[in-house]
Amino acid sequence: MLFIVLASRLGGLTPLVAGLDRASMGIGTRRISLLDVVNAVGLSLLLFLAARALLGLILRWIGQARVLDAAQRVLFQKLAQIAVVTFAIFIGIDLLGIDLTALAVFSGAFGLAIGFGLQKTLGNLIAGLILLLDRSIKPGDVIAVGDTFGWVNKIGVRAVSVLTRDGKEHLIPNERLMTDEVENWSFSSRDVRVHVGFRVSFDCDLRLAQRLAVEAASVSPRVLTDPAPVCWIKAFGDNGVEFDLRIWIDSPEAGVGNVTSDVFFRIWDLFKEHGVTMPVPQRDLRFHPISETQSAPMTEPHQDGPTVNR
Repeated sequence: MLFIVLASRLGGLTPLVAGLDRASMGIGTRRISLLDVVNAVGLSLLLFLAARALLGLILRWIGQARVLDAAQRVLFQKLAQIAVVTFAIFIGIDLLGIDLTALAVFSGAFGLAIGFGLQKTLGNLIAGLILLLDRSIKPGDVIAVGDTFGWVNKIGVRAVSVLTRDGKEHLIPNERLMTDEVENWSFSSRDVRVHVGFRVSFDCDLRLAQRLAVEAASVSPRVLTDPAPVCWIKAFGDNGVEFDLRIWIDSPEAGVGNVTSDVFFRIWDLFKEHGVTMPVPQRDLRFHPISETQSAPMTEPHQDGPTVNR
């Protein structure tokens, strides 16, 4: 195909070119030959390959630009894709000699149909560009949307890819991130406070339990030392004294449950070492004697007759 196109442009293969040109048909006032079709297909293929190579170079250059952050790189890559594709379409129309005035009659109805059919797609595209412009959500952010909690893997043209700790990938439409409430754990800072609650018995040394809890959290690898862990008495419960240990981490994408589990293990070890006990639910049962006059009669069913009182 490419060989035929190049040969026709260079003036070679005259008999073949003449034969392709003779095979033609008329559409209205325009004559379209088989040679025109071959030229159109060949030029479209060449234009596609050139646009693809150019887009690859531009995307690679943007991806390696250190002056741009992750959100800006994604934004400029999306804009470059739109610009290159649009430019390639107009160049192709010009090279193929298509008269756009012939399509003016159908442009209104066609545009209306495209507008209704691609309403959601265009809405998600515009929402994605807005998200990248205001940088409210960036690749690598830890977000919660409804019941979905994870970190942003990719911001696409239609949806945002969110990876959860379970290894599941949720594709959330961009438009939903613009209208729904989004909890961004790393919007202005990656520091996140985590609450670790526990109880001790009433007869324990409360200040010792407080000091041991802070010590257990301070030696946990992912717990920050600034702000330092703090521990407060939350309430005097039914079964013991309730404490609230507050710790800070700076890597929420690595999970929160593993941090609290590590802190619980360290608290348990220190409490056992220093004799601090944790309460278990207790219930007091009191039995009051019942006199004969207050006791209810017991009844049992009879197989062949009515119920008999005993």
